[in-house]
Amino acid sequence: MVKQKYLDKAEVLIEALPYIQRFNRKIVVVKYGGSAMLDEQLKENVVKDVVLLKLVGFKPIIVHGGGKEISRWVNKVGMEPRFVNGLRVTDKDTMEVAEMVLAKVNKELVTLVQSLGVRAVGISGKDGGLLKCTKKLSGGEDIGYVGEITQVDPKALYDLLEKDFLPIVFPVGFDDNFETYNINADDAACAIAEAVHAEKLAFLSDIEGVYRDQNDPETLISELRVKEAQSLIAEGYVGGGMIPKLQNCINAIEHGVNRVHILDGRIPHSLLLEIFTNKGIGTAILREDGEKYYYEDA
Repeated sequence: MVKQKYLDKAEVLIEALPYIQRFNRKIVVVKYGGSAMLDEQLKENVVKDVVLLKLVGFKPIIVHGGGKEISRWVNKVGMEPRFVNGLRVTDKDTMEVAEMVLAKVNKELVTLVQSLGVRAVGISGKDGGLLKCTKKLSGGEDIGYVGEITQVDPKALYDLLEKDFLPIVFPVGFDDNFETYNINADDAACAIAEAVHAEKLAFLSDIEGVYRDQNDPETLISELRVKEAQSLIAEGYVGGGMIPKLQNCINAIEHGVNRVHILDGRIPHSLLLEIFTNKGIGTAILREDGEKYYYEDA
C-alpha cells in the first residue's frame, strides 16, 4: 500500500501543474527584503524557490533591498542612521556605504543562485541605464540622495532573460547629471515589473498579507481586486507601512502587471506556496477582470 505522505506529495504536484502551464515563459518579478535577508536558512529557502521557478519555465527577476544591512554598516563606520517619514536620509557618505553594501548583498545572492545550478547576473539600476531617477522629497523636505524613478530601460533585463540568465537587481539609480541615488526597493520592483510587463510581482517582506482586521490573523484576505484594495485604504482597514505597499501593488496592476502578491518571507517556501496552490499563503491583488483562483466556499 502506498503511504499517504507520498500520495499527498503527488496531490501537491498535480495542484501545481496548471500554474506551471499558465506561467510558462512568463516574467515574474520577486521583491526580496525584510528579515528573510538576514536569516541564512530563510535566504537559502527564498533562493531555492526562485531557482525552482526558473527551472520549471518561469522567467524570474529578483529585485532586492538591504536596508537593515545598510543600517548595520552605517553604524559600523561610526555614522548615525536618520529617517524622515520612514525614508533614510542619505548624504554623500551614506550613499557610498549604501551602494557598497547593496553590491555586496547582490553578489552573495548571485553566488547562492549559481551554487544551485542556475546562471545569474547581478546588476544595479545604473547598469545599462536601467533606472533613471530624480531627487525624491519627503513631505517637501530634502533627504539627500534618495531617488524617485522617472524612467526604466529594461533592455539589459530582456537581454539577460533571453540568454537564460536570472537577473538580480539592486535599487541604485542615476539622474540627468549621473549622480547616484538610493531607491526604495518596493518602488524599484514595481517600476521594473511594469516596464517588463511582468505576469506576476511578488513582495517578500515581514508581513503575512492584507487583513480585514489588523488585530485578527484569521481575517487574512487571499485575493482581492483593485477596487477592494482601494476601499480598504480609504476606510482605514490598513495603516502604517502597509499603505504604501498596497498602493504600490495597485499602481503596478494599473500599469499592466497582471497579479501582485504580498507574502511573508519568514515562512519557509512562502513563494512556492503562494504561486502553486489554489488558496496560497499571502494576499494576491488582481485586476477588476482578473480571474480568481480561490473562493471562500470552495
